[in-house]
Amino acid sequence: MADFSPMMQQYLRIKEQNKDSILFFRLGDFYEMFFDDAVLASRELELTLTGKVCGMEERAPMCGVPYHASDTYIEKLISKGYKVAICEQVEDPKTAVGIVKRDIVRIVTPGTVIDNTMLDDTKNNFLSSVFECQNGSAIAFADVSTGEVYVTKTTSKSTDKIISELAKYTPSEILINERALSDKLLETFVKEKLNALVTLRDDVDFDFSIGYALTSEVFGDKLNEINIEDSKIAINALGALLKYLQETQCTDKLNLNNLTFYTDDNFMDLDVNTRRNLELTSAMRSGDKKGTLLWVLDKTKTSMGARMLRSYIEKPLTNCNTINKRLNGIDSLLRNYNLLQEITKSLADIKDIERLITKIIYKTANARDVYSLGATLDKIPTIKSLIEMIDSSLIKDINKGLLNTYALTDMIKSSINEDAPLLIREGNLIKSGFNAEIDELSNLLKNGKNIILEIEEKEREKTGFKTLKIGYNRVFGYYIEVTKSNIGDVPENYIRKQTLSNCERYITEELKEIENRILSAKDKICELEYNEFCKIRDEIASHSTEIQTISNAVAQLDVLASLAEVAIKNNYTKPNVDYSSKIEIIDGRHPVVEKMLTDNIYVPNDTTLDNTKDSLAIITGPNMAGKSTYMRAVALITLMAQIGSYVPARAADIGIVDKIFTRVGASDDLSQGQSTFMVEMSETSNIIKNATEKSLIIFDEIGRGTSTFDGMSIARAVLEHVADKKKLGTKTLFATHYHELTELEGEIDGVLNYNVAVKKRGDDITFLRKIVRGPADDSYGIEVAKLAGIPNSVIARAKSILSDLEEHNGKDNIIKSSKPKTEQLSFDNSENTLLYDKISQIDLDVLTPIEALNTLNELKKLL
Repeated sequence: MADFSPMMQQYLRIKEQNKDSILFFRLGDFYEMFFDDAVLASRELELTLTGKVCGMEERAPMCGVPYHASDTYIEKLISKGYKVAICEQVEDPKTAVGIVKRDIVRIVTPGTVIDNTMLDDTKNNFLSSVFECQNGSAIAFADVSTGEVYVTKTTSKSTDKIISELAKYTPSEILINERALSDKLLETFVKEKLNALVTLRDDVDFDFSIGYALTSEVFGDKLNEINIEDSKIAINALGALLKYLQETQCTDKLNLNNLTFYTDDNFMDLDVNTRRNLELTSAMRSGDKKGTLLWVLDKTKTSMGARMLRSYIEKPLTNCNTINKRLNGIDSLLRNYNLLQEITKSLADIKDIERLITKIIYKTANARDVYSLGATLDKIPTIKSLIEMIDSSLIKDINKGLLNTYALTDMIKSSINEDAPLLIREGNLIKSGFNAEIDELSNLLKNGKNIILEIEEKEREKTGFKTLKIGYNRVFGYYIEVTKSNIGDVPENYIRKQTLSNCERYITEELKEIENRILSAKDKICELEYNEFCKIRDEIASHSTEIQTISNAVAQLDVLASLAEVAIKNNYTKPNVDYSSKIEIIDGRHPVVEKMLTDNIYVPNDTTLDNTKDSLAIITGPNMAGKSTYMRAVALITLMAQIGSYVPARAADIGIVDKIFTRVGASDDLSQGQSTFMVEMSETSNIIKNATEKSLIIFDEIGRGTSTFDGMSIARAVLEHVADKKKLGTKTLFATHYHELTELEGEIDGVLNYNVAVKKRGDDITFLRKIVRGPADDSYGIEVAKLAGIPNSVIARAKSILSDLEEHNGKDNIIKSSKPKTEQLSFDNSENTLLYDKISQIDLDVLTPIEALNTLNELKKLL
């Protein structure tokens, strides 16, 4: 390293400590990158790769970006899964001796982003920590931009549990210990399904003593709310997360206030497949929000509300009291509809308080951010006055959370310029009247020319030199110019600086002092304004807890207002939610499908499920008739009720469901080498193992990925197991094309037949979309094929085969009788002897794929 220049030695020392990050090294007005970082960044950011003399024979590869536009480039690198270490000058270059001291001020990673330009306003951005040991596993989540922290654990080794939790929060970055990462199923899910950056951390980072110390330091008294002895592995996971945040944020003060330890009992469990099949927040085909439950329910006006509503949908509750508080809150808003409109209008002006205060705490906020926060806090009293008289315990709690911040708001309003620049070291941050010294310097800068003219006039009167004038050049600054005729009478305090042919130029101490004040006023103003701004920012940060309380209250109100608006516009009803085992829905509708329909009217349906006489509904009927839509509607209505939302039905009684499982559709998982049937059976196995009598199961076409008899056997066995009260007895909707299963009504307690009503006229059918009692009288497969556009010749042949199948009730006869009556090739004909010989000589055991294709081509020519 001694061969490198001093600056490059400094760079290399800092880079050595941040090997896994791209180092943005501040040099003047640019962040520069060197060596491998420069090569990588030039490729990823499409920058010109240059070189820099660094003391070696070859120039070091180099590229750079302007510091004031660095966010755009950092965002691109983060979105590609890289980490970026920001290295700043940490001393004033004017006073530095030798190389300016530099250090890392922040490491930006996918899970630690706090800049709004890099984040989706409507989504949380979670960093996760996964820890596994012989005593079980734990997982922690933190959104640095909002201050939320969630921690849970399991006492058993359960990959499904970890995957389910990761699917719930969809973190963008995961810290993980080696034992957990060694699980291939988990590794595959994390890398392929989540597309998250995975960082392997040493076991020492998950040490309990270190974790407990960090957790105590950050959260203090909040730890008293949990049993530490029972939550040790949770502390392991949380401690590793906190340590990583301190490393990346380069501070011990973390904006993490909302710590929640939770268990399986707190939220409804939804596995990965159920989340995908029900399309809660992401449409299966497009991956977009449109066509999802979130798309229907989200009428929020604030970023905090949008994130909270998404969280509600991803984490339905299992506590009746909390659910009914939300429902009653919506009810109270609906009973005051004019007031609801006023509230919604007021919420539209609220900025992202949650993320603004985070930027202020981490000292990355600019003056516009601070002004936005002040302008938003100024609107809180109006919202508070609107909800003050609403009779609802939840809205009363929200009202208490809208704290008084008059003093803080007044300070921001009186100090920060509305049109302040984005950069905080260029002045124009502070309003006039807030700081006397800044006002004096600003006046000096603004009126500098007039001050010089006043001095000029004063010197003329004092000396009597009518031709005296004050000028300026870059060499001497301001000077007094006296003509040759008056040189002999200049005052003693005039100091000669230059002699010209017709005049002399002088300076005075007063003039130099004024000059220094005018010329340095801009720099001093910028410095004073920056210092004043930092004081204001620190003062706001000291009120972070109150501001986050306000943010949470606004978000809750926004969510309730959104759900109330959706309820009234979509004709939803308030569900009755209790701890019974019953799900009873009258005229239930699919919330998304009914919004997507344009030409047709949605047909509502009733549902009755419990754990006794109506535990399992076998639903038969043709494809496209609406079985899947109906079953998903039941699942979504149940889920909506448990997030505390009104539901699309005329009436609904929902007993708390602990888990919803869906086995819907068929798809190969080629990345893991799994066939359609293997995926189907794996998902079915997961359901059988994890469902309880309090769960809701949706089975759509079990067993269709294999042969008819195997599939029917498996379907029946699964049905019997799920319906058996001694084994499971879970509330289940079971759609099938195996009409033989309908015979189980009457044989197994709680099993009832339903079908989708169809109206047939000749060869044409009409789907009535109505679920009625009893088994389907036909499968209507050929009619559906006709509707799908299968050619008439194929339809006619299918009918012929079906006629034979119905005539010959047996497998052997079916195969023989269903063959079309066409001429077949006979090898008895001498003309075909060569073809016969050629085929008989083929050895299938040694035939390669390419040889098979060539042989087939030869046979075709012979034919």
